Amino acid sequence: MAGWSNDQRSAPGDRKVGWASGLLALVLGGLLYRAIVAFWMLPGFDEAYYYLYSRYLNWSYFDHPPIVALTTGVGWWLTGTISPFTLRLGALGLYCVSLVLLYLSAARLFSAAIGRMTVAIVTLIPLFSIGFGILTSPDNGLILFWSATLLVASWEFFPGNSRLGHHGLIKATYVPTWRIALLGCTVALACLSKYHGFVLGLSLVGFCVAYRPYRAALRSPWLLLTIVVFGLTLFPLWYWNSQHDWISFRFQLGMRFDGNTGSSGFSLGQMVGYWLLSIVYLFPLLGFPLWWVAAKQSGKQALFWVSPSLSGGEAQEHYKQALILWLSLPIMLLFTLLGGKQQILPAWPAPGYWGIAILLAAQVLVWQRRRPRLIRRWLWGSGLFLASLSMVALLHLRLGILQQPSTYAILGGLVPVEQDGSTELLDTSQMQRLFASTPEVRTALDEVGFVFTNEYYLGGYFAMAIHPLVDLPVTAFSPDPRGFAFWHNPQDWVGQDALYVTIDRFTESDEIVDRYRPLFDSIEPLATVPLRRGGAITETIHVYRANNLRQAYEYPYGPSARALPQPPAGVAE
Repeated sequence: MAGWSNDQRSAPGDRKVGWASGLLALVLGGLLYRAIVAFWMLPGFDEAYYYLYSRYLNWSYFDHPPIVALTTGVGWWLTGTISPFTLRLGALGLYCVSLVLLYLSAARLFSAAIGRMTVAIVTLIPLFSIGFGILTSPDNGLILFWSATLLVASWEFFPGNSRLGHHGLIKATYVPTWRIALLGCTVALACLSKYHGFVLGLSLVGFCVAYRPYRAALRSPWLLLTIVVFGLTLFPLWYWNSQHDWISFRFQLGMRFDGNTGSSGFSLGQMVGYWLLSIVYLFPLLGFPLWWVAAKQSGKQALFWVSPSLSGGEAQEHYKQALILWLSLPIMLLFTLLGGKQQILPAWPAPGYWGIAILLAAQVLVWQRRRPRLIRRWLWGSGLFLASLSMVALLHLRLGILQQPSTYAILGGLVPVEQDGSTELLDTSQMQRLFASTPEVRTALDEVGFVFTNEYYLGGYFAMAIHPLVDLPVTAFSPDPRGFAFWHNPQDWVGQDALYVTIDRFTESDEIVDRYRPLFDSIEPLATVPLRRGGAITETIHVYRANNLRQAYEYPYGPSARALPQPPAGVAE
């Protein structure tokens, strides 16, 4: 692999043409595709919930650090329109920047050709294009600053011509520079996006410890400045948590898993199952090669680390590959192993796959020289298949083309509407129109003081439908209220009327609504609002009128819970 940066390095004219016709076409073409999907795709549970982050700006939040509030809010703040598309404008824009940063990192470490192939590969992978580039989430900021960290690290650890010695090799002694402090800033910004950023910081330290030339970074006076910059940049996170008993850290490290009813021990079969599921999200024709190249390069690094007998130039190639592996493998392996103990989400190990894509791109160019037609068919075939599959999925989400029954069903439909999991996503635009056109609901929205639901993930959906009509607080009276426990104090609503809004399955018995009856003078059904797709009812929204809040709902944590006589279960130390 030492020939990656030599055999595939482009001439200056080729780089210029490649930038104009290759990279720009990939970025803009991908943006167009993602914009179409972002416009038509219904909002996810988390996306609707993050919309509320952007309405209640704070130093940080119960579930996540603060940057997701900014990336989610920028679209509807600028346009004044609350819709799934405006919530995703930040994701669409940041992902383009992340692609450029990834290209620059790969081009600096290896070659422009590898950089372009890297962008082509990550553009094809569904987990990246959807999870990082379409849906609004903490991963939008995380992957941006993860990519920025990789680029700054390539500047610092593999300097350009101005810091080169004879024959294009780095001088015998690596000399740390001010860029180490810049790394402190980019890593901290990654932490302010998602707590995965702390793994990124530890991975950088691991790289420096593992390779003798770079241990100088940990002994450098710049390290002290780096720590200061890191700590100051993280001030919003430290400050908010210090004011709330460090509950966000406690939630991420333990509370979120307290309700896990699965086996308490490690299960190899479960781990393999989650690993295979991650391959599906990556798309198998790309996921398996990603893991293969990661394993292959890890083996070579292990041999090099045990017996570093390469020449200076070859050693530098191994150090470059090692940097990518150190910023990628720890988070890949951490969450893969964690999958053997508890449920993990596909996006958790994804930043690691993002970095490994550079190594896969380099390997693909080697294969391309031997079998150009096969590689072309592999890439174009994967792209056409994934684009076609995503269009079918999108049409089903919006029109129900696979739903039974449906006005737009193909061949009469395949999946009965009662068994179609895609109906879990609620059409907030349709809900808004129906709330506005239902006299009982529209009148009540002008009369009540607040709206509540029974699950935190429903609160975002109802807020997106209600806020364009009237600016009412929307909260969740739930044992698992998440951020709602910090955004509102129910004591402020005592004496006011409310609307209780929920979905069909939570009304099959009176158990849930009976929990709220002692809080109000009365709770009575007001209206039902059916949501339709393809002419068939996919969900029914139930609206209740709750008169005169007599007693504030007690959240299990948060500022309003501090007066409780006993610490709530699952929160006490």
